[in-house]
Amino acid sequence: MIRVEGYTKAYRTTLAVDDLTFHVEPGQVLGLLGRNGAGKTTTLRALAGIIPPTRGTLSVGGFNLKEHEIEAKARLAYIPDDPRLFEPLTVWEHLEFTAMAYQVDDLAGRGAALLRQFELEPKRDALIQELSRGMRQKVAICCAYLHDPLAILFDEPLTGLDPRGIRTLKESITERARNGAAVIVSSHLLSLVEDLCTHLLVLNLGKTCFFGPTEQARRIHRSHQGSDASLEEVFFQLTEGGSPAPEGGEFHRPDLSSPANPEPGSPADAAGDQP
Repeated sequence: MIRVEGYTKAYRTTLAVDDLTFHVEPGQVLGLLGRNGAGKTTTLRALAGIIPPTRGTLSVGGFNLKEHEIEAKARLAYIPDDPRLFEPLTVWEHLEFTAMAYQVDDLAGRGAALLRQFELEPKRDALIQELSRGMRQKVAICCAYLHDPLAILFDEPLTGLDPRGIRTLKESITERARNGAAVIVSSHLLSLVEDLCTHLLVLNLGKTCFFGPTEQARRIHRSHQGSDASLEEVFFQLTEGGSPAPEGGEFHRPDLSSPANPEPGSPADAAGDQP
């Protein structure tokens, strides 16, 4: 469903992402992990068609983003960490706009169901500027789900959500994957990734540290007690230590002497590659 082959993104002399290859199949939830500046947001923005790759190919639903941009984008949804909504529009007008853009026929039914699911019915006619940060996040998620995308990209999706909203979002991600969507979740909250993600892609300095099933990573990277490692232990072992390549997964130890993450104020940094 989501395929990335040899994706490289360079900004002048800064290599933000270096030769990244991975795939996400229908029903899988991929946890995208890495330290600040690892290339996570750059990768998601490229998959969303916001920034072009320097090299490599990215496709969604069998459509190459460069050659068939409209077809690929029609099958995906991207929820950034700080969604830019339209201040003068109401919650329902956002859904109307999204339905028009994606040619959604059953707006009344789908829209009402999403507002109920995310407890936004009382705010249906409220302006975006009247909403809290968490409610804005919920509106962005509702808009993203409206056209039943086959590929869903989340960048720090829990920002601003209260405990009820967090539970609802987690349940919705699991449900969407169960129904055949391919999902990528980028987050520093390892507990979220551990709860949801079937697979991991760990980046460090723009390079792949590990790509494969979550349980495979935990089994390979043993804790000092000899039991399976927690995801936190796996993350620090991968990004700070390195280990043998796991059977069933792909491991690459990054070259720490050649940083790929952008310097503050560089074009890469300005383009929005955030935690």
